[in-house]
Parts: sequence; structure tokens; C-alpha cells
Amino acid sequence: MDITEIWEELAQDGGRIVYLVLDGGGGLPHPPHDRSALEAAQTPNLDHLARAGSCGLLEPVGPGITPGSGPGHLALFGYDPLRYRIGRGLLSALGIDFPLRPGDVAARVNFASLDAEGRITDRRAGRIESELNQNLCRQIQDGLDLDFDGEVFLQTVSGHRAALVLRGAELDDAIADTDPQRTGVAPLAAKAIRTSAEPTARLVDTIVAQARRILADRDRANGLLLRGFQRYDPLPSLEQRFRLSGLCLARYPMYRGLSRLLGMELLDPPSDFASAVAGLMTHYQDGHGLYFLHVKETDAAGEDSDFDAKVAALEAADRELDSLLDIQPDVLVVTSDHTTPALMGAHSWHPVPVVLHSPYARRDAVERFDEVACAGGVLGLRPGVHLMGLALANAGRLRKFGA
Repeated sequence: MDITEIWEELAQDGGRIVYLVLDGGGGLPHPPHDRSALEAAQTPNLDHLARAGSCGLLEPVGPGITPGSGPGHLALFGYDPLRYRIGRGLLSALGIDFPLRPGDVAARVNFASLDAEGRITDRRAGRIESELNQNLCRQIQDGLDLDFDGEVFLQTVSGHRAALVLRGAELDDAIADTDPQRTGVAPLAAKAIRTSAEPTARLVDTIVAQARRILADRDRANGLLLRGFQRYDPLPSLEQRFRLSGLCLARYPMYRGLSRLLGMELLDPPSDFASAVAGLMTHYQDGHGLYFLHVKETDAAGEDSDFDAKVAALEAADRELDSLLDIQPDVLVVTSDHTTPALMGAHSWHPVPVVLHSPYARRDAVERFDEVACAGGVLGLRPGVHLMGLALANAGRLRKFGA
């Protein structure tokens, strides 16, 4: 039995919890500033929370492990990512309300640009518009000619992202990513990780090859990169595990997909973070136990190696906290699902800062919300999956353990 199963036994009704996830918010000192984006940003509201709450660092998955957004978020919601493994494709498909059935296999798709020799020149095809993505998905869907006794769906997510869903008998999701995560090389073949996945891998290779032929007259967005293959098997919900009725106020499809997977109610996607905060203020009295807000711009700037844009995104999110703090949540948690240093232009294994604010949170000596300051906080360095237990306890949602 692990600690999350104890929480399930002790769970009871209680106060309301607000999660604000600054996606990829953590970072590293960036030359010539010699500070991380969080250290450089002017964030008076986050700093106020740090002074008034309990601070620390979280390892989303484990020491030295670089998490994807799926595992990082699962840990924050109390699902051990080593036990509950979720692929990006599944989350993308759920996030666009695709009607997945148990047994479907989904993968996340990037439209990418390839040169005449088939080498990747841009993994995101210049971040094409969603409308062009929709047109390309239709072209590919209409042009596929497969020897497959099942169904294939290619659906737009947003920008350069799409979702591939395979439906049929004896599909297997044990397939390695075809995205090599770098330019100047060709996409990888769909490698079967176990023998039973070889037919599915061959099907994926055929789809990718035919898509390349269909898009051959294009200079960009003329190839597909796939990752995060996952078979759909429903998970136990937050309500079933922790007696938490959740409300998702996230904008981007992947995070909405994860919320749906965990049984949260989803409102219409907010247009921006300010709209998400406004939605929280409107629905805070609706009786939900957990409210999930998400900021994507911090991660996107980090992946683009744009330090100044990441600083600006952090400062913009901080300004919206004025309205959020007005409702005085019973428990307010601010953290990240992973670190995305602009220095690296990618996710990293470094711990993320966290602050937990409630009437019962023990204050510490931390004065600022950043990686260095939070390292000295009372929460210390702990596994990301522990966060849910701390939030539940501060909300009065865990009974006493034992006599």
C-alpha cells in the first residue's frame, strides 16, 4: 500500500482547493542575467503568497527524470506517474472531446517540415495556424488507402498539433516515438517495443509514409512526427479516490484531456488566463472541491529558448493573481508540472518550486517565489505526488489516521 491509498481511506468532505499550474515555470540561471526567469520576474503576488504560506521544491517524477506534461500533472493530482502512465496522444484526443472507446490507441502528432532528403528542418512547422492544420488533416484522412480492418482518425488539436486515433482489434500501444526531438535528421520509424505491437507499428509507418506522399507538394508542414502512444483504459476519478469533484479551467486541449481523464467537469475553454480567473470567481461557490487553472505561455517561451518572453509570461500571470486572491481560497497551491529552462529550450529534470497557502499552512522564512528561495522552505524537497495529500489535509479533507 502506498501513501495515496491511505489518502483514499481517509478522504472526507471539506474545503475548496485551487491549483494554479505555471506550466514549465521553473528554470535555470540564464546568461547574461545569471538568474532564472522566476528570479528575474517582478511577481509581487507570488512573493506575497511565498511569505504567507509553506514553500518547497517538488520532484515531479523522481531524481534525474525529465517528465512530460502528462506525468508531471498526474503527480500533482495524486496519481503516481510510475503507476499511472499516460501518453500524450491520449490526453490530446480527450482534450478535443474525441469520443475514445476502451482499446483505442492514440498518439500525439506534430506537423513538421522536412527537406528534400527527408530530414527535419522544423519540428513544429513554423507553428502553423489551426485552420491550416484542419485542412491538412482532411487531406490526409481522405487520401489514406490502408489494408486495415479498423478505423483511423486524424484530428486537429491546435496550431501544429493533432491527434491520431486507431480503432480496431488487437491494437498494441507499445510503440516508440517517431519524433527524434531534434532537427537535421529523418523521423524515426515506428519501432515496436514488444513483438505483439509489430502489426500496429507497421500500420503507423504506412500512415506516416502515405501522409508524406499526400503532402509532398508542400515546403512546410509536409511530414508527421508521432509520440506518446497510449491505449485508452479509463482511470479511477478524483471523486472515486479522494472525494474531490473537480472543475477544469484550463485552455489547452492536452490539459483538458487529462482533466477529463480524472473525471473533472470542463467549462468552455477560456480565451486566456484572465478569463480562466474570471471563470473561477464565477464558479467558486458551485460546490466543487478542486479548481484547476493552467498557464501555458511560460512553457512555450521556455521551449522557444526565449528568456524575456518567459519573464513576461510569469509577470502577466502574477498580475491576474490580484483577482484570484480576492476570493480567498481555502487552499491555494501554485507550482509547475516540470521545469523548462530557456537555457535548454526543453523540459528538464530539475525540481519545481511550490507554495501552499491556507489558514493552517506553516509559514517559513521564504520571501520570494523562485527556485532558490523555495529550496529553503518548510516543505523541503519532496516527491510531486505528495502535494495532493498536503492540499487535502490543509482543506480538512483527511480524517485522522489510526486511534
